[in-house]
Amino acid sequence: MKLRVGHLVGIAGIVACVAALVWYLGSPLFIRTAVNEAFPTPAPRAIVPSTSSAGTPTAAVPTTLARGELGYVDAIHNGTGTVLLVRTGDTVVLRFENVAITNAPDVHVYLARETGGKWTEATSLYLGPLKATNGSFNYAVPAEANISLNKSVVVWCRQFSVLITWADLR
Repeated sequence: MKLRVGHLVGIAGIVACVAALVWYLGSPLFIRTAVNEAFPTPAPRAIVPSTSSAGTPTAAVPTTLARGELGYVDAIHNGTGTVLLVRTGDTVVLRFENVAITNAPDVHVYLARETGGKWTEATSLYLGPLKATNGSFNYAVPAEANISLNKSVVVWCRQFSVLITWADLR
């Protein structure tokens, strides 16, 4: 039985599609990205009576409100490093500090009311897509957010509904 050119083209097309799918699903496990943002600091405030004798503005000192360590889900989904909730003046920032997080497609960051990697989208505060798999980076927490309700940080793959890692905040 002879294979026709059309059959060979069809088989090659199928092989190419399967290879593309395998690359799409598997490559995030091997691709690493890094971001290193400065620790959040507030802008200098206007000159107030508590300024130095030279009349220079003072800035509020950043205060750590809560911290946690990223957790291990399984051999494919995990993270290491510290997560901090930091107040800088009038703003609150979620800081990932010296982290290494397993990559996946469509990864996002949430502040959750639950702990232990459990969360619900309806009650969690969405902060944005994961900026990088490695490094130190910040997310601004909306001013209207009641951070006292949030007990953990969740890193979630939306596309496959999979927990990548989490950190309970203390």
